[in-house]
Amino acid sequence: MSLRAVRRGFVLLLSLLFCFLHFQALRLMAALRGREVTAQQKAQWMHFCGRITLPAMGIHYRIEGRLPVGPTLIVANHLSYLDIAILSAAVPCAFVSKIEIADWPGFGSLARMGGTIFVDRASRASAWETAQAISERLAIGVPVLFFPEGTSTDGIEVQRFHSTLFEPAIKRGLTVTPAAVFYEAHGSATERDLCWFGNDPFLPHLLQVLGVERFSAVVRFGTPEAFPDRKAAAWRAHDTVSGMRSGN
Repeated sequence: MSLRAVRRGFVLLLSLLFCFLHFQALRLMAALRGREVTAQQKAQWMHFCGRITLPAMGIHYRIEGRLPVGPTLIVANHLSYLDIAILSAAVPCAFVSKIEIADWPGFGSLARMGGTIFVDRASRASAWETAQAISERLAIGVPVLFFPEGTSTDGIEVQRFHSTLFEPAIKRGLTVTPAAVFYEAHGSATERDLCWFGNDPFLPHLLQVLGVERFSAVVRFGTPEAFPDRKAAAWRAHDTVSGMRSGN
């Protein structure tokens, strides 16, 4: 374990603690008004957290293309848990995530605070309940982001996009916005070294990332499009994201 990883890990913990305290302040202010923290406020809070945790980890990021605005369904390729912070920093939105993350120490609590919609990928009923939750967020103007590959990958190719969760945008006549995520490592590290996939244990991977001298992330947004059905949306979004990843 490098000194750089230890130093960044300590700063990351302080950043996560600050995010937690910031949310408690939001909750208190809402309670004093007899309200709850809104979905819009949760999306903005996630945006705030992403923008302070990335520097803590030594990750620079840049955005290419036009930022999504309003109620749109954002779909992106998935390389690791880092994508949550990267995409949060790019745009305020609600995330859809696998239900296992809800039980992660620390990160699970933060995800629940941020209004993450959890889906049990082994349950078809859960998928449709998730679709309903997505529809409700879109109805109040909150962009929703999910990873239709259904898993993180090594970045070699964009896997097939599952179409079920595209349905809320189709039913409401809303757009789907494709987003391509890239990692740009400097020095001897490669993008694949930074991806978290398969059965890699979490903590060793996080320490490896924290020890990388320089690491940049890129989020490239494509043009929002409306589609007649979810299968057409999934097919088109997949090809667009894959093309952006390959430079086309």
